[in-house]
Amino acid sequence: MARISFIIRILLCTTMFAAFLAAVAVRFYFVQILRGPELYAKAKSVYTTVKNEKGERGRIFDNRGNLLVGNIPCSDLVTDPKITGDPEQCHKVAEILAEPLGMSVCDVFDAIALKKRGDCEIRYKVIKKELPLEEARKVEKLLKDKRMIGIFLEEKTKRSYPKNELLSNILGITNSDGEVLKPVNGIEKAFNESLVPTKVKNIYERDRKGVPFTYGKRLLQNERNGNDIYLTVEEPIQAIVEEELEKLMEKYSPASAYAVMADPYTGNILAIAQRPTFNPNDRKNITPDKWRDRFLTDVFEPGSTMKPVPISGALDYGVVSPNSTFNCEHAHWLYAGKVLRDSHPYDVLSVTDIIRYSSNIGTAKVSVMLGEKRLYQVFKRFGFGKRTGIPIKPEANGQFRKLGSWDKLSIARFPIGQGISCSPLQLVRAYCALANGGTLVKMRLVDREVNPETGETVYMEIPPGEKVFMNKDTSQKINSMLKLVTREGGTGIKAKVPGYDVAGKTGTSQKWVDGAYSGTLFFASFIGFVPADKPAFVLLVMADEPKKNHFGGVVSAPVFKNIAEKVLRYLNVEAQYPDELIDAKPVLGSGEE
Repeated sequence: MARISFIIRILLCTTMFAAFLAAVAVRFYFVQILRGPELYAKAKSVYTTVKNEKGERGRIFDNRGNLLVGNIPCSDLVTDPKITGDPEQCHKVAEILAEPLGMSVCDVFDAIALKKRGDCEIRYKVIKKELPLEEARKVEKLLKDKRMIGIFLEEKTKRSYPKNELLSNILGITNSDGEVLKPVNGIEKAFNESLVPTKVKNIYERDRKGVPFTYGKRLLQNERNGNDIYLTVEEPIQAIVEEELEKLMEKYSPASAYAVMADPYTGNILAIAQRPTFNPNDRKNITPDKWRDRFLTDVFEPGSTMKPVPISGALDYGVVSPNSTFNCEHAHWLYAGKVLRDSHPYDVLSVTDIIRYSSNIGTAKVSVMLGEKRLYQVFKRFGFGKRTGIPIKPEANGQFRKLGSWDKLSIARFPIGQGISCSPLQLVRAYCALANGGTLVKMRLVDREVNPETGETVYMEIPPGEKVFMNKDTSQKINSMLKLVTREGGTGIKAKVPGYDVAGKTGTSQKWVDGAYSGTLFFASFIGFVPADKPAFVLLVMADEPKKNHFGGVVSAPVFKNIAEKVLRYLNVEAQYPDELIDAKPVLGSGEE
């Protein structure tokens, strides 16, 4: 009997154990097989996170490889609010972090305690962006010492401008919009597609504090840095131009000022600067007025700097020769019912002296002889009313009326730079054509793009220019006249560079204010090229509303001289007259028109 009872107990235990195993097997099947994908997804959401990362934004260099815009390491302090704890714990953390982060306790608390937005869980939030390395290390130590969970540092880079104000208007800036850098202006905006790196998506496994494990990171897509951009600008030349432009600002306090230097044969911009400007590393006082690219968007009436264009056209058509003479009416000429005046009472002047002394009346009479249709074609050939091709936008067209809308005065006023307007860069392009023998080049600011990983280089096109002259000797004739402008008696004598022939032209133009030309507000400019017969560069210097003096030959010509002297030395351009460098003597000239 006892034996039977024992067997029954054995069978009962075995049956119960078998039933338990069957139940475990059923449960295992239900959990692992039937609900496996669902439960795995829930576990994965707790212990893993997916984060979009990207390579570094492309850098910007000058033509010789000097860094102008780069990336420096920093860190974002981020949180996973789901695992930062209850409100009481979050408040304690906020009190600890607020001071070292330079934030209020409320702002830190809001960042780490807000766990939902609507029906959506918040699993990733930035507490503070772009902590400098030293500050990030201190915060990292604090997180470790205080054993804070759900808060960690993410390494990244931010945009850096090592030269501060140098070329800042051309380079442009970016603003951070979440994890995306958005370009605002300049090269940063114009070449954004090339500069932007490839995104990369990473899956991280984390511990319960939210810190990613060093293992288990899986790349879903390879990252690639953005392309590097190399400008045509040369940093040493740019620095010279910026320094001298700053001196002009200090001496004459204009509302704004510009300086643009270009290679007349390629259209390469060697330097381009403006005032006011800004430091892109310090955004506190930046306003749109400071970062606006004035040399592209601002237009002005060029005044006497326009005169070589119609005169060269008249020479090219054979209407006049350098020795043709015109009666300049002793500074008072009535044409189409309006009086045109000169700044000095000239009588009979040759075409050469009309340029040398900058006679309004002489230039107007030459243009009347040339005729409206041919004058219109001359302006068109020199690119007025047409953008220069520079990649930065927006760029102004300038004001150049169609021939059908000219009035009776147009033929006498446009040639002296009244009633027609252009941007500083358009005027530089026109003078490049005068300097290089008569070819209108496309202005170039970017030389090449380089893939930093492969070294693959793509050079920007240098398209063939359009001819502005029909006769080969026209360029030599007008340039011979422009040389006299910077010699004794000329209006641009203060632009004379010892040792070199300088060809150029002064400009003093009244500003159009409230429907009339102002008697107190002027543009003062000088534009020229040196050495005159084989130019190394074309350079424009212009001041808008200078104080103390408003003549281009006084305000801008000396700045041209100072810049040209230094750049010629930098480029190692051999002097044409070495004796002048040893014993330079002052020459006479008023600089006035």
